[in-house]
Amino acid sequence: MMKVLFKKLKRTNKVELTLYLTSVLYYLISYILFVICVLKLNKIETFIRICILIFFGIFFIYYLISNLMNLILKKHQKFMVSMLFAVLFSLVFTIGTYYINEIYNSLDKFGEREEIVYTTNLIKLKDTKFTKDSTIGIIQNKDDIEGYIIPQELIKQKKLKNELVTYNDYYTMMNALFEGDVDAIFVSSNYVTIFQDEDTYSNLKEDTKVIHKLSRTMKNQDLSLKSEKSLTEPFTILIMGVDSEKDGLNANAAFNGDTLMLITFNPKTLNATMFSIPRDTYVPIACRGNAENKINSSAAYGTKCVIDTIENLTDIKIDYYIKINFNGVIKLVDSLGGIDVEVPKDFCESDSLRRQGKKYEICLKAGYQHLNGEQALALARHRHTLLRGDIDRTKNQQIIVEAIAKKMIKKISFSDFKEILGSISDNIATNIETDQMLSFYDTIKQMLLNSLNGEDIVTIQKTYMEYYDLPIYTSYGYISCIGYYPASLEAIKNEMKINLGKKKATMNKSFSYDINMEYEEKIIGKGITGGNTIETLPNFKNYSVSDVVNWSEDKNIDVKYEYVDHTNSRYDSNVLPGYVSGQSVQSQTRLSAISNLTVYINK
Repeated sequence: MMKVLFKKLKRTNKVELTLYLTSVLYYLISYILFVICVLKLNKIETFIRICILIFFGIFFIYYLISNLMNLILKKHQKFMVSMLFAVLFSLVFTIGTYYINEIYNSLDKFGEREEIVYTTNLIKLKDTKFTKDSTIGIIQNKDDIEGYIIPQELIKQKKLKNELVTYNDYYTMMNALFEGDVDAIFVSSNYVTIFQDEDTYSNLKEDTKVIHKLSRTMKNQDLSLKSEKSLTEPFTILIMGVDSEKDGLNANAAFNGDTLMLITFNPKTLNATMFSIPRDTYVPIACRGNAENKINSSAAYGTKCVIDTIENLTDIKIDYYIKINFNGVIKLVDSLGGIDVEVPKDFCESDSLRRQGKKYEICLKAGYQHLNGEQALALARHRHTLLRGDIDRTKNQQIIVEAIAKKMIKKISFSDFKEILGSISDNIATNIETDQMLSFYDTIKQMLLNSLNGEDIVTIQKTYMEYYDLPIYTSYGYISCIGYYPASLEAIKNEMKINLGKKKATMNKSFSYDINMEYEEKIIGKGITGGNTIETLPNFKNYSVSDVVNWSEDKNIDVKYEYVDHTNSRYDSNVLPGYVSGQSVQSQTRLSAISNLTVYINK
């Protein structure tokens, strides 16, 4: 049988035989590569994908046999038409394979890098000398790569014999440097970015000098922060805006958590909640034994510390996170062709490189308008002229995130999608794996259908945590924080848990409406000020004894009273006799941290 077939093939047109064998080989190779790529698209139109692959598999068998017969029987016209279809299908496979790989590889770049560059700097104040007798501050946590592990290697490499002073906190250690308690300290190379927004360290770059520097490429610690949660069920995602002037997120564990936004999303209802956490919120920091500080300080210890701290605050498990730096925001908005938002007031802000001078300022007028990437970032960063500073800034950030999300859904062409992915891939890092991203396909499809039908793409429930000013004294001096009202946070947590399906919603049966009042969107948490707040110790100087007694009885705190004269250092000649001249504990210290208190009174 085979001998007969080979004899007949020898009598066929050699050109047509070559074309036939080439087309079969091309079809087979391109089809196999296409099958591999299509099978990668997990949970995307599974039935349709399988049907398509089966159809083209059957066509290959049909083409292999039928066109072989056309070749042998010299049915030239049928042979050429059949081969034309095979070549066209092969081209489709080739193009499809290319585009699927492009999308898959672009999505894959969003994942955390396997290895990143960790860098430690040994810094001192510019006006001090560093000698063999100088003392060096170092973080005592032996698992801290940039605060302990690399510094130990640097000490050996540079043969430093200096006395080491250990600290459990970067902020305390930085304060010790400025107070002169140590002569130098080991910090991340991102130290200027991390600390520069603190008033005390606003000129940190000019005030300090790097003595030694050491970098090591090591396994990324954030790779352990994986989640098995499917994007087809309700999930949470934490967006962290990384204050960075450079492209890429391939270096350093420590960063400045300038923007912290917790989002819950329910794919079944297409409902989302957005909770922006002000960077100055005073909370227990998880990786510091729950010692309290501004929440953005947790970013100095890496992504896990931020996540653990927010989970403890909200009692909500964070499934996913996205880190995006400044250049990522600019490139994302520009790749979308800009976004349309309502700018709340006139303002000017420095550009993304923080360059000084009017020619570098980004200035915007109030009103609804189209913003490019630099302008959108300026709106997201600006807080200094806002009435409530960082609180109002978080509202602007929610507006920008909402505008970006809606614009992305409308950018449905492949070229636009590919451009977006390519422009931001180096500036975004996430623990969402590629297969998990692809599982979001059905939700995106529903959003697109809603958009085409003129419906809301997604319902976004905004939140607002009521706050109060909280200047507080800590081990490293006075810091200006904000406290939150527990009842306001509880309302936000409750709404988020409802959206996640963790709690059942309660129906509000009361309703009132006034035709003369303008409709105002409900913002969860706004206007709620109940719950116990953080209390701090007043400055009793110039208080009368009876005032202090009344205060101590009201707060149920035991106070000792000591009368002093001019021979005692506690005596203050500017204070009248019988009035308080000083106290043993600094004012603005948290009351719960005070074990004993003595008040000094002028004789």
